[in-house]
Amino acid sequence: MTTNKLTVSHAPFWHDGDSLFKMNLNILFALLPAAIFGIIQFGAPALGVVALSISTAMLWEMIMNLLAKKPLTVGDLDSAVIGMIFGIMLPATSPFWLVVVGTFVAVVIGKMIFGGIGANPFNPALIGMSFLMLSWKVMFDFDAAYVNYDFGFTALAPLAALKFQGAAAIAGLFPTGNLIMGQQVGAIGSTFGLGIILGGIYLILRGYIRWEISISFILGIIVTAFCFNMANPQVYGGPVIHLFSGYTLLGAFFLATENSSSPVNKIPMFIYGFSAAAMIILMRNIGIYEDGTVLAILLLNLVSPLVDNIRPKALGKAGNNA
Repeated sequence: MTTNKLTVSHAPFWHDGDSLFKMNLNILFALLPAAIFGIIQFGAPALGVVALSISTAMLWEMIMNLLAKKPLTVGDLDSAVIGMIFGIMLPATSPFWLVVVGTFVAVVIGKMIFGGIGANPFNPALIGMSFLMLSWKVMFDFDAAYVNYDFGFTALAPLAALKFQGAAAIAGLFPTGNLIMGQQVGAIGSTFGLGIILGGIYLILRGYIRWEISISFILGIIVTAFCFNMANPQVYGGPVIHLFSGYTLLGAFFLATENSSSPVNKIPMFIYGFSAAAMIILMRNIGIYEDGTVLAILLLNLVSPLVDNIRPKALGKAGNNA
């Protein structure tokens, strides 16, 4: 009889040959359509913001690795993904210091102080965005940010117009086709709805994000917005303008689906996605924020561990010889 003691890690024990690098590379690839469209639409300043966001996010992670005397982890591209998502959520006219401060908060406070990748309870990019929005809200006035731009479409941020003018006043200003094809004012990578959807579908098909969260999120937007619109169609917009403007689609495919801060069980995923979307519409319609996506998803990140404890009871009954 052998007396050797074996030490094994916790489950799972099976590996499919994938890697963090490959997963993050695919996420960056999925973000490209929306990012490239935004750079074309908003010009060189948009390219500068995205490039600075990605580079400083990776720099902050490398600095933290060196200070902690740990192996460099920038090669897994996780900080590059954080920087990319963070960058495309900013206006193209953002000053350099806003980008640098935001990526510092996102990477250092949102990720590294919790232990690095996989240990963060909140989406790091949203931590950075929430800090900037609460500290310098005026920087996210998209109407003011693009006042010197000459667009061939209505040069108003749809959600801001809806919030302050009401649904009846903006009827016809934002055709659905324009919203889907990026003919709207907004953040660098949030305007091109079709590109975001294609990127999200790509990640779902590749298995990098869970369709349960994305579908329930979209369903939550549609159902909640429809209920408000039915109650008062003169004031509250319908599902279309809520779904295809602001950060909504980014939230559905790239923000709410972040692995470390979202549930891992199927039923909790549906609850999590739908609840986050419902909270977004509540914030937009009865809160002070025009969008609300950032804070709503962070709120659901907070309760995600509790939601993940919801599991269906197993069928059958115990047996004496079981």
